[in-house]
Amino acid sequence: MYEAFAVAIVVFLTVGGQELLGFTMLGRPIVIGPLIGLLLGDVKTGLMIGASLETIFMGIVNIGGASAAEPGLASALAVAFAIMMHGGLGVALPLAIPLGIIGLQIKTLIYVAVVGPFASKFDSMAEKGNEKGIVRLHFGLWTLQWFIYALIPFFAMLFGSEATQSVLKMIPTIIVHGLTVAGNVLPAVGMAMLMKILWDKNISSFYFLGFLIVAYLKMPLIAVAVMGTIIAILVAQRDYQLHNFEQKIAAKPAAVTTNTTETKDEQENDDFFS
Repeated sequence: MYEAFAVAIVVFLTVGGQELLGFTMLGRPIVIGPLIGLLLGDVKTGLMIGASLETIFMGIVNIGGASAAEPGLASALAVAFAIMMHGGLGVALPLAIPLGIIGLQIKTLIYVAVVGPFASKFDSMAEKGNEKGIVRLHFGLWTLQWFIYALIPFFAMLFGSEATQSVLKMIPTIIVHGLTVAGNVLPAVGMAMLMKILWDKNISSFYFLGFLIVAYLKMPLIAVAVMGTIIAILVAQRDYQLHNFEQKIAAKPAAVTTNTTETKDEQENDDFFS
């Protein structure tokens, strides 16, 4: 019962809180994983799985109709099941994808069913200038919507953990091995999705430089991050110097023209008075 309440509260506060406060990234796996691990007594597993799921969902940011999956619910249940059943990354990662897709559809349905019918009510309150009523209705609907959504992980943990554990024990070893391999590939898929959005041929050399540093020189990620920060500062300084240099070059012709004009005027004056 405690585990069900813990997971439900985390989903309510993080995923729901993100929707209330804006894109605070509270509903990201890297935040939810350690929180679930802390409440269930295994911070290490929560952090590891949360970081792994973040690499998968890194390129997914649901804005309006451009939605792909709900990483919050997926992360909470995947981490909780992995901790309670000692399934590890090989089980948690493949479970996260279908949970994320289903979670997004359920979230959309709840939003349409709970918030949608009150759209006209908001309009009428706005016409009357009823600010307090709008605030009360806004927070009331938010609480109701995410309370209903939090019931999904609650009942999943309450009734589904033992059933899920029994199913996992029935899975043959070869399938578990296949799930492990698939789980190891999924972070690469997440990074590929992110690269597809951010890729720019002008900065591609830095990508290959980072790959060589990690793959062949075996430098830790912290060192690579510090090196990337230094490179970014150097590039910014160079761009600033080039900008100032271009401004100086652009100013020189005007000065030359002015000097030339003044020289001709002086010559004409000299000729006139000579």
